[in-house]
Amino acid sequence: MITNGKSYHIACTEGSVGKYVILPGDPGRCEKIAKYFDNPVLVANNREYVTYTGTLDGVKVSVTSTGIGGPSASIAIEELYELGADTFIRVGTCGGMQKKVHGGDCIVVTGAIRNEGTSREYAPIEFPAVADFTVTTALVNSASSLGYPYHVGVVHNKDAFYGQHAPENMPVSYELLNKWEAWKRLGTLGSEMESSTLFTVAAARGCRAGAVMYTVWNQESDENYSSKPNEDTDAAIRIAVEAIRLLIKQDK
Repeated sequence: MITNGKSYHIACTEGSVGKYVILPGDPGRCEKIAKYFDNPVLVANNREYVTYTGTLDGVKVSVTSTGIGGPSASIAIEELYELGADTFIRVGTCGGMQKKVHGGDCIVVTGAIRNEGTSREYAPIEFPAVADFTVTTALVNSASSLGYPYHVGVVHNKDAFYGQHAPENMPVSYELLNKWEAWKRLGTLGSEMESSTLFTVAAARGCRAGAVMYTVWNQESDENYSSKPNEDTDAAIRIAVEAIRLLIKQDK
């Protein structure tokens, strides 16, 4: 959807975004991420979508915020893809679900539980939301070389933030609490809101996607909510940036 030469929602024009795009949820993180690029330029700011474009190792790259949740994320991915982007890395925050996942740890996501609605308009629920192997490998290699504490595995995705954090207050508490226990028993590492949509849309469009999450706290520990969450996402950002450098080198 192009209006006056711009994508309808993200307000970007043809040629204004790179093949490689980092996707934070929060628009406020875009400028922080763009500082890792060479010669970053703000190319669009519309609704929840902020886009900067610069270069890494001489190759055009971009960062675009997606807002909160699957619906707005799918719009950003669709419109970026139409403008030529084909490799996406989500950088976001999550709550840890296994006690081994501490606040400050990163999670390189291999797959996501599709407990949200957007991806169901792209694929039957039986289709798995999995990250691209090449992108995931680059993220793992990046995290390892940078020396950050990280885990690799599956995350949970949902639409209702407070359905996760206050399930006992919901009329369907019986379902939310039982499924949450199941996700934990299956080894799910953390919970967030966009990766399952990203992976499913990428599969539908035939492009690559991966994700690295920064754990702000462990919601299963006794210390849950007892202190201010650690939201310094620089570790996850640096992992994503270095992963793109690796991908650029491999793709040449």
